[in-house]
Amino acid sequence: MSVSCCGNENRFEGLSPDYKRRLWLVIVINATMFFVEMGAGALAGSRALQADALDFLGDTLTYGMSLAVIGSAMRVRAWAAFIKGVSLALMGFFVLGATAYHVLIVGAPRAEIMGVVGFLALAANVTSVLILMRYKEGDANVRSVWLCSRNDAVGNIAVMLAAVGVWLTATRWPDLIVAAIMAGVFVTSSVQILRQSISELRTPEATA
Repeated sequence: MSVSCCGNENRFEGLSPDYKRRLWLVIVINATMFFVEMGAGALAGSRALQADALDFLGDTLTYGMSLAVIGSAMRVRAWAAFIKGVSLALMGFFVLGATAYHVLIVGAPRAEIMGVVGFLALAANVTSVLILMRYKEGDANVRSVWLCSRNDAVGNIAVMLAAVGVWLTATRWPDLIVAAIMAGVFVTSSVQILRQSISELRTPEATA
């Protein structure tokens, strides 16, 4: 699905039954994986798994909000994307804070649980990416969905690398480093979403 990069008139706005069906599917996938990863993260003592679980939660909420505002006025959709961008930034800073706090805790996470759950999460995220691949461009609302999906896939590859690092070093540092990197990805994506949503809020269509 190609769109114009100059001007809002050609941007896909999500007004497609097929797109809505795909959103519902990835909502179910992400909500399920949030509970799986949060529990596994607590069991394994892994900050990276818990950070990734929060990413799943953020995506579930993002997809739900995106679905709810499809067909709304430009201003409503842009504000929804803005809220999602702020939420993503807050989640990133929360993960950074939690990671800094857990640097003081002794004990490495369980690499085997990280690896198994990381693989399951990666499979879920790759599936979501493939489901949404056709709709990776569009207005800020649609774009935020794609960025969150992409972040998930990248994040889970990072979690699996952290599991390998924990297994090789028998320390918590690979886990904490990956959690911090993922937090940085959250904040970077948040900036992209906020920039596009602010740009759309300044358009004549949104200010009329």
